[in-house]
Amino acid sequence: MSKKSIILIFILILSPIIIYFLWPSNESRIKKLIKEGAAAVEKEEIDNVMGKVSFNYQDNHGFTYILLKRVFEEQFKRMSGIKVEYENLRIEVKDKSASASFDLRVIATIGNDTGYIIGDLKTPEHLKLYLEKERINWLVTKAEGLNL
Repeated sequence: MSKKSIILIFILILSPIIIYFLWPSNESRIKKLIKEGAAAVEKEEIDNVMGKVSFNYQDNHGFTYILLKRVFEEQFKRMSGIKVEYENLRIEVKDKSASASFDLRVIATIGNDTGYIIGDLKTPEHLKLYLEKERINWLVTKAEGLNL
């Protein structure tokens, strides 16, 4: 065997192992989705926020993707200085579905008043997101826990 053949075989054997260890886990992808989603809300970037939501989104309050987008747009017009805080993140993954639950607080300014919009210092809102894997991305399909 030539050196090229040996190197090629070595690469073919080693590449699946490298991909396995370097490919992010589903849990880390969901953590990243939540972190990026919170940052997009703080920056009031509606396209980035809605990029984390499935077109099939529907919750118990009757919100769909289009209605949720409209609500975010209206709230972003009213609010400024949005700060999103979340803690106690718990993620459960089952094949192509998952859930992420966490405690949430949102602080924002409306006019000259600044205060908690969601949750408060002592009692945060407990939010649970349901996600589905669409192609290679995880997207939110439903949310529970916010008192509207």
